[in-house]
Amino acid sequence: MSADVTMNDLLATAARFRDERDWAQFHTPKDLAANLCIEAAELLELTQWRSGDGLTQHLATPEVREAFEDELADVLLTLLLLTHDQGVDLPAAFARKMKKNEAKYPVSKAKGSNAKYDKL
Repeated sequence: MSADVTMNDLLATAARFRDERDWAQFHTPKDLAANLCIEAAELLELTQWRSGDGLTQHLATPEVREAFEDELADVLLTLLLLTHDQGVDLPAAFARKMKKNEAKYPVSKAKGSNAKYDKL
């Protein structure tokens, strides 16, 4: 797939992959949400016990980079299935949430800070 792939293309690919295997029966919203956490944890595991330059070098090695990309793809697949099954317009939900984030974290208060919005 190229960079010109649309959200609808991704959703269709994810659903087709799942449906060809008759896995929808296992994909309740709860199970997909749990799987999303598990896949994200697998992504996190690739960075565990490393930081700074050591982490940068670790993620740059070809085998780790491929594993990192694979885990990102697994996270995306699960998110796409949850989005598809629940009829969520993810681009619209993202845009709406970003407006909320912009209000909670105005640049004038949040720039350079890692404080939560209620501590700014």
